[in-house]
Amino acid sequence: MEATDVFSAFCAIDIRVGTILAAELFPQARKPAYKLTVDFGAEIGIKRSSAQITALYAIDELVGTRVLAVVNLPFKSIAGFTSEALVLGVPDAQGNVVLVRPDLDVPNGGRLY
Repeated sequence: MEATDVFSAFCAIDIRVGTILAAELFPQARKPAYKLTVDFGAEIGIKRSSAQITALYAIDELVGTRVLAVVNLPFKSIAGFTSEALVLGVPDAQGNVVLVRPDLDVPNGGRLY
């Protein structure tokens, strides 16, 4: 694949900043997870996501947290729950998901380039 094709493919992925408005346990999920409600600003709106981040994050500390998420993937049904965005994270040394998030205040809906 040529460099221009790779860059075009990357640009097709719409990664935005959002603020978690609500988090709740998701007991129906196969692996421990939360249901998240995330505000991506006026252009994208509010979307829901399932995230396997229970090992490192408590519900009460997630509300108000800014995260990065892919917002233009097809919706995915997970145990009867519709996930509309893919919240991004990377595994730590033990395999627990660490959220990818901006370290400074940026507006909801800001796009990663």
